[in-house]
Amino acid sequence: MGALFSFGAAHADCPSGRVDAQAHVAYVIDGDTVILADGRHVRLIGLDTPELGHGGKPSQPYARRARQALVALLASSHDTVELRYGEDRRDHYGRTLAHLFLPNGTSVTAALLRDGLATALVVPPDLWDSACYADAEAAARSRHLGIWSLPRYQPIASRALPADAQGFHIVRGRVVHVGRSRNAQWIDLDGGVALRIARRDLKYFHNVDFSALRGRHITVRGWVHTWKKGDRVIAVRYPAALEIGH
Repeated sequence: MGALFSFGAAHADCPSGRVDAQAHVAYVIDGDTVILADGRHVRLIGLDTPELGHGGKPSQPYARRARQALVALLASSHDTVELRYGEDRRDHYGRTLAHLFLPNGTSVTAALLRDGLATALVVPPDLWDSACYADAEAAARSRHLGIWSLPRYQPIASRALPADAQGFHIVRGRVVHVGRSRNAQWIDLDGGVALRIARRDLKYFHNVDFSALRGRHITVRGWVHTWKKGDRVIAVRYPAALEIGH
């Protein structure tokens, strides 16, 4: 299995800077979640891998490949890992949030991203090394590796986004309206797609002049959800999810 993945190139990428704990992985749930020998479930920070099928639903493309890659990567260190905890120590599911590294310094997140088996994911306040992870993803995207070879992961015009679209998409559109409600900043794209930035996250967008966005083109990456009255909404947590054009 090792010949299928290019882990060796990742050991110098995104160094840990510090180690908060060392642990042993007992089981790999999927490409971004593991169970440690002490029973803790750890959600890796900085990436999101395709979902494995549950309850009769099929696995998303490359979901099994991502899990296999993580198993192979951990096996190279006899399942011993080093953890750097996030700013938030737990997510809303109770899982421990951490960056994972092998004892030789290999960043697990960077390795999976560089092989095109995950998308880079920034969830405030866990911002550490997000730029490095974005570079690792960009390297895979430029070579059309893994998920980046699939039509689902190519940019789609907001006007062409299906009415029943769900899940991760990269959407491009022209801003037709900008407004603010009590709880969020809203950016409406042509084709009936809205971007929502919750008030708690607006502090990360201090360099964005929302009033100047009308008429400009934006590329946004994120998960499409159905909002009130059937509107399609993409929640944006951090500026890295936006690319503002002319």
